[in-house]
Amino acid sequence: METRIGVIGIVVKERRKMAPKVNEILSMHADIIVGRMGIPYREKNLSVIALIVDGTTDAVGALTGKLGALPGVTVKSALTRRDA
Repeated sequence: METRIGVIGIVVKERRKMAPKVNEILSMHADIIVGRMGIPYREKNLSVIALIVDGTTDAVGALTGKLGALPGVTVKSALTRRDA
């Protein structure tokens, strides 16, 4: 199956409460994560995470679906073809 390279943006409200759950899901999908940058936005009690991923659409969908199902977590993704 063809893989795609993409970016996933994650906004986590109540970062102290949700961070362990988010990190657990990210660890389960570490095989498709190429890079990660997380910025705590303390004044608003949230975190913004940017992921670079390389995986099938099914694998990326599984990751974003699990994250998006968490309360207070918003996820957006953009994928492109690997050869593009």
